Amino acid sequence: MSTVLVIGYVWPEPNSSAAGKRMLQLLEYFTTSNYKVIFGTTAATSSNAADLQKFGIISVKIELNKSSFDTYIQELQPQIVLFDRFMMEEQFGWRVSKHSPNSIKILDTEDLHFLRNHREKELSASSSIINSEIAKREIASIYRCDLSLIISEVEMKLLQETFNISESLLLYLPFLLNSINDSDSKLLPSFEERKHFISIGNFKHKPNVDAVRFLKKEIWPLLRKELPNEEMHIYGAYPSGAVTQLNNPKENFYVKGWAKDAEDVVKRSKVSLAALRFGAGIKGKLTEAMQCGTPTVTTSLGAEGMQGELPWNGFIENDPKTFAEAAVKLYKTKAIWQTAQLNGFQLINKRYNKDFYYKILNEKLKHLNYHLKNHREQNFIGGMLMHHRVKSTQHLSKYIELKTELEAIKASKVC
Repeated sequence: MSTVLVIGYVWPEPNSSAAGKRMLQLLEYFTTSNYKVIFGTTAATSSNAADLQKFGIISVKIELNKSSFDTYIQELQPQIVLFDRFMMEEQFGWRVSKHSPNSIKILDTEDLHFLRNHREKELSASSSIINSEIAKREIASIYRCDLSLIISEVEMKLLQETFNISESLLLYLPFLLNSINDSDSKLLPSFEERKHFISIGNFKHKPNVDAVRFLKKEIWPLLRKELPNEEMHIYGAYPSGAVTQLNNPKENFYVKGWAKDAEDVVKRSKVSLAALRFGAGIKGKLTEAMQCGTPTVTTSLGAEGMQGELPWNGFIENDPKTFAEAAVKLYKTKAIWQTAQLNGFQLINKRYNKDFYYKILNEKLKHLNYHLKNHREQNFIGGMLMHHRVKSTQHLSKYIELKTELEAIKASKVC
């Protein structure tokens, strides 16, 4: 049985973020493909984290700037090492290359961090996407890996056309979801059984904080004029004080916080609103709404890369006035709502079918396994970056490790 080591940025929290759901989807792919799966992270444990043991996944704690990882990876010699976001590749990629050189190195970008950062800055000032420090770091990480999983077709195009990255280093791999059949759809609450608007998203994610503020200030007042008795429910893990202060029962605007069962609250809602003004990747809150049969109103950025040529499961509007009008139309008109719901089912089945993408990923990994040496020889830039990165990162890491050890010795002598 082949082994895959996943080096996580955090413990996966599927009820807290789309990133948590994405990680579980990848872990499920490996477990169902008969890999021995080990998940390691430097992050502190979380009460919201998924129970990986019940999926047959081994969990390990790893440390930054510690040679203990070198010993661990040298003994393990996994066939695949998957880095959860480029920051993990920066920390551990050189150690994997040095101590387990035959491991296939895969980067799951989640979404392109530099693109999200660029769009956030664009809201208030001009910004250069090519010259940003984050772009340079993330692109370098992509080159150093054997394969990077890209969640959006828009991001695939950006990487290939703007940054001239070879398609051989990239694989378009969106969310990996189960198909929805007629039996599944009949189990969902009907139009008449649902009520209220919902907006959901992890508040450690800046685009979600901005979206809720925009919703409260610009969109909800317009919606309330047309539907004064309906409520706006805001869900999301880790709400800050700035978010909870938006709670206003007098305006029927309720900040609910973390949902223990996010799927349940989305299923019971009539319309989902995602007023996103910046961000990247594809949006888990929107695919979740589709799975739950809940039509959505979002912005063009929210729907970016998600629908291809298929109709949206609701409306895509950027102006607060037309956004609110679309939300009212969906909420009040059963026929429009039902058509939007069916569009969502079609999007899930045609754009995110996990069985289809499992086959594509299987073939890519099989090819890399048999042709890894040649694949790397074709990636000169990656080899060059690895050569220089290993030297600088290795020396810095060794310095930090030695400094930590000396400080511990001094502390023990004082005691």
